[in-house]
Amino acid sequence: MANPVSYLRATLSRRAGATVVLAVTAVAVVLVVRATDGAALAAAWRRAASEPISVAVALSAFAAAFTMRAVAWRRVLPSLSFGHSLAGIHLALGGNHVLPLRLGEALRVVSVVRRTPISTDAAVASSLTLRTADTLALLGWALAASPVVLFAIMGTAGWLLIGAGMAVIAAGLAWWWLRASVGGRSDVRPPGLAALGLSALAWPAEAVLVHEAAHWAGLEISAAEAVGVTALSVIAQIVAIAPGGFGTYEAAAVAAYAAFGYDPAAALVAALTAHALKTAYSVVAGGVAAAIPAPGVMATRARTSHAEAERWSGVDGRPVPDQIPTLELYVRGDAASRPPAVPLPPGGDRPLVVLFMPAFNEEASVGNCVRRAPASVLGCDVEVLVVDDGSADATAERARAAGATVISLAANHGLGNAVRVGLAAGVERGAAAVVFCDADGEYAPEELPALVGPILAGTADYVVGSRFGGQIEVMKPHRRFGNVVLTLALSAVARRRISDGQSGYRALSLDAARHAEILHDFNYAQVLTLDLLDKGYRYAEVPISYRFRTTGDSFIKLGRYLRHVVPAVARELTAGRSTAVSESALDKATISR
Repeated sequence: MANPVSYLRATLSRRAGATVVLAVTAVAVVLVVRATDGAALAAAWRRAASEPISVAVALSAFAAAFTMRAVAWRRVLPSLSFGHSLAGIHLALGGNHVLPLRLGEALRVVSVVRRTPISTDAAVASSLTLRTADTLALLGWALAASPVVLFAIMGTAGWLLIGAGMAVIAAGLAWWWLRASVGGRSDVRPPGLAALGLSALAWPAEAVLVHEAAHWAGLEISAAEAVGVTALSVIAQIVAIAPGGFGTYEAAAVAAYAAFGYDPAAALVAALTAHALKTAYSVVAGGVAAAIPAPGVMATRARTSHAEAERWSGVDGRPVPDQIPTLELYVRGDAASRPPAVPLPPGGDRPLVVLFMPAFNEEASVGNCVRRAPASVLGCDVEVLVVDDGSADATAERARAAGATVISLAANHGLGNAVRVGLAAGVERGAAAVVFCDADGEYAPEELPALVGPILAGTADYVVGSRFGGQIEVMKPHRRFGNVVLTLALSAVARRRISDGQSGYRALSLDAARHAEILHDFNYAQVLTLDLLDKGYRYAEVPISYRFRTTGDSFIKLGRYLRHVVPAVARELTAGRSTAVSESALDKATISR
């Protein structure tokens, strides 16, 4: 047993801390309640309820502020995915609103370290870097909004406290970067103009909510004054003791409103309204962030070691063949008694994995993609097929020259049809796993072991490579937004957690490939997933890397995509089921090597 005296001291310390927090919170509640005009507060909330569009705008702007911070964090820590960045920030935000003394800040690091292979050092250093940038931006906005008000409210002692804190953070960051430089490597980048700009723009976005809350309370403040109130009230929360800085936030906000010449009673109503909306958003978003993206922050899973993470050092940061760490993520689904998916051909031959690439006018990239595919994976030979979907350029010639078997279609019918042909070819060959990825270089053929691993182990029948669970090098904002929205919709329809509904890197067992149905030619993503889940096949996701194409032209245009995909999903939900891939899928194809 530990030293009884030390144990007693620790217990008393925890109890004393909790007592102080509870006492301060109780005093704050009493003082705020006594000072609040209940009728005015009720009137403000009724006015907000009568303006749902304004409420939506305020909350959207508030959410946009944290989205900007998530993007900025990825600029500083490139190995962190956007999903985990956003989750870590929201988890910290929710924690700060339910825990005292701003203890929620630690959850940002905890979320990253528990859910990704990123080291604690990198998570801490990058988080401190962004918090420093946030604080500097906040002080800059406060000075810009009203330097007189800022100096009057903060006082000399406040400025000394902030200055000392910033000096400590700056010294810590300098020490960390020096150590990383001496060690020869660093996962954390100094914040560039993009990260600093996003940190700066986040505060005016937050001020939109403050501006609307003031409007509902009857205070018609200017945009600059809203930024000033936001800056001053958040600065005060640095020394918050009660959960969410309750009391401290209201006091600082009222002082700022009063300094701008507004009635303190109405200012308190505005502050309480803004704080209530912020708390509601923070608790809901924090709760979601605790579970999404999978695995949840409280889940126990096999994480890749730091040494394994170092293996991801191939060309352009992609993993090199036969060095992929074991990935044990997200395996879920029904039909747990389904036998292992690896067929053992007669005569003792090695099992075959078929990797096919649908291609339409991809002469600039298809050859490189074919050459990058491994010749064998996890004890299986690999055959690379290219389904040339009626290309008008040298796609077929470049693919054959690189060593692929080419299946040429006489005319272009669409990606969904090309995937049907590829699946049929894999089934015809009796492959242990049938895998497909795009031929435009957006996905890494070197990551094939990660895709087929769960299938060859017999733990999954359908594996999707998740870009949002891995590392995205570049994705245009409108593409990211569309992917997130469509994935959320797919998750809702499928009634299970899916992190990347539109990924172009997927693997199927022989049985799943044989029974897969794709009901239209335009695309396959959503309908294939719904079809296989409905048939009871076990679903898994593994993290993959992704880069935006640098050659050719994507077939995805948002309006056209939605016009085709939404009706196809509706047909998928109402269509009857067949039992096998149509044998006619290869009838009109020309196969050449």
